[in-house]
Amino acid sequence: MPHSDDFLAVHDPASDRLVHAPGEGGGTLRGFAAALAAGLLLLCALTWLVSVQRGIDALQQTTATRADRYAATLESTLDRYEFLPALVSLHPFVHDLLAAPDDPARVAAANRYLAEVNRRARASATYVIAANGIALAASNHDLPGSFVGTDYRFRPYFQMAARGQVGRFYAIGVTSDEPGYYIAQPVRSGGRVVGVTVVKLNLEWFQRAGAGGTEPVMVSDDHGVIFLSSVPAWQYRTLRPLPPALQTELDRTRQYHGQAVRPLPLEALQSPVTRWLTQAVLRDGARLVRIGTGGGAERYLEISRKVGPADWTMQVMAALDPVLASARNATLGAALAYACMCLLLFNWRQRRQRARDIEYGRRLLEAAYDELERRVEARTADLMAINEQLEAEVAERTRAESELRAAQDELVQASKLAALGQMAAGITHELNQPLAALRTFSDNTRVLLERGKLDAATDNLAAIADLTARMGKITGQLKLFAGKARPRRHAVPVRAALDHVLALMAPRLGAVALRVEGLQAAPGPAVWADELKLEQVLLNLLGNALDALAAAAPAAPCVEVVVGEQGDTVSIAVRDNGGGIAEDALPRLFEPFFTTKEIGQGLGLGLAISTSIVREFGGQLSAANRAGGGAEFVVVLRRAPAADDAGAVPAASDAASPTHTE
Repeated sequence: MPHSDDFLAVHDPASDRLVHAPGEGGGTLRGFAAALAAGLLLLCALTWLVSVQRGIDALQQTTATRADRYAATLESTLDRYEFLPALVSLHPFVHDLLAAPDDPARVAAANRYLAEVNRRARASATYVIAANGIALAASNHDLPGSFVGTDYRFRPYFQMAARGQVGRFYAIGVTSDEPGYYIAQPVRSGGRVVGVTVVKLNLEWFQRAGAGGTEPVMVSDDHGVIFLSSVPAWQYRTLRPLPPALQTELDRTRQYHGQAVRPLPLEALQSPVTRWLTQAVLRDGARLVRIGTGGGAERYLEISRKVGPADWTMQVMAALDPVLASARNATLGAALAYACMCLLLFNWRQRRQRARDIEYGRRLLEAAYDELERRVEARTADLMAINEQLEAEVAERTRAESELRAAQDELVQASKLAALGQMAAGITHELNQPLAALRTFSDNTRVLLERGKLDAATDNLAAIADLTARMGKITGQLKLFAGKARPRRHAVPVRAALDHVLALMAPRLGAVALRVEGLQAAPGPAVWADELKLEQVLLNLLGNALDALAAAAPAAPCVEVVVGEQGDTVSIAVRDNGGGIAEDALPRLFEPFFTTKEIGQGLGLGLAISTSIVREFGGQLSAANRAGGGAEFVVVLRRAPAADDAGAVPAASDAASPTHTE
């Protein structure tokens, strides 16, 4: 049947054709969504640009007003002191001093006059310099760091005044180490310059006045060196790199001596939006700049003003971050409003489409019913044939299920027989050692009774009773090998368990030397285990070691039992000096029914049962060949608090020949 993404198709049986319902296609929806997204981007861009333009325009107006006020304040201060050195140069005391610089009376009169003038004018210092550059009198003549006697020939303001010009200069004082603005006037007599009067002004108040605002202020000289700044880190920095010749001149005149004059990382913003704002909004030399490098750079609106007769430049910086934050908020608000309008439009469109679909569905309902009836009749015939086929298949499957169930019953019976055979083999293997010990003890008891040693015979009978009890526990605990019983775990002293095992294995030791290490200090370690199961594992490992020694027949057969403690675990290693384990047998050593012994000497279940028991205790059993020959089996179990009633383990000399009678 033909299909279109933009229409709903229903077959009309009356005309035998497809009736297409107008609907919204995927292409139309995608185009509509693209148009909405484009509108959103355009709205956000326009909102951001307009907000930034208005914000920068308002910021420019307020910053320009502040810049004009700062410039006027600085200009008025400089103008107020501009004529002070000229007035001082006309006073008779100054001319008398320059005419006779060695006269103490004239020096004292000049010093008093300069101190009074400086106090009334509230300047930093006022002093008189002779034509040879030596200061003769100063307002601070009686203070530490007096200017009297200092040679100022290297200062540009003195050189300009000596040539008959007004000297203006901002520098750091070589005597006081305090920055200031120097105004120098020549003192003429008889048509020639006989001396220079200088007034020093402290302009630090200006940068302190701008330090409390949010708009940094700085003043730079004609070389671009910032000598006043409300931001301390910007002071004595340059707006541009200094040429080497100019740097040499600054060093020679010691204008900023003691300060490392380095460029300030200031640059104009160069993005397309910035260039558009510069042309459309900024006026009077204002520009957008960035100070700093990397992610820590700050953006400012810079307003510049020329101030003072020394060609200084004052720059007021207004941070752009508030303007950009306001623009972002406005853009976000516009985007949210646009999104709300789009949701309303989408809801209205969906409701309209739903109403149209309902109306169209009503008109096509009858045609759909007719089509359905026709298809039902056709399908009914097919279903009858399929039903007959299904009945035949059901009968066949019923027969197959009966055969499968019978096969499953046979498999279950076979599994039961296999499990029964495995249990019988396990019981046979585990009871071999106690039965051998029973026979040995019974033979010894008969001999002891014949000799009249009743006490020794009584001990052997008690040992026989213990062995029979152990055999009963073994048969009752064998189900744990299948993993269906939950073992009983408590603190078991390793010393006591090893005592019981050695007592059972004593008849088999014979000439085999037995050494026990790691249990010299009482009470010895304890592990989380079941005492019978732990003894069963140790009995199996010692029995395997004796079997290996019997097969290899070394010159000095020896079995070692080494108990070690490592943190929260206790290891029990059983070693022998026999022939070791074949390399191809190591990977399969713990598999059930795998054995390296001759037929009839072992069933291959001992190590499988032992590793199952150790895992139930949360431990691990491993095997390896020793470097000097023989094999080593290591049992690692979790450590438990040591029991107080731990028995004594035989010493090395006693363990080699356990207590028994023949």
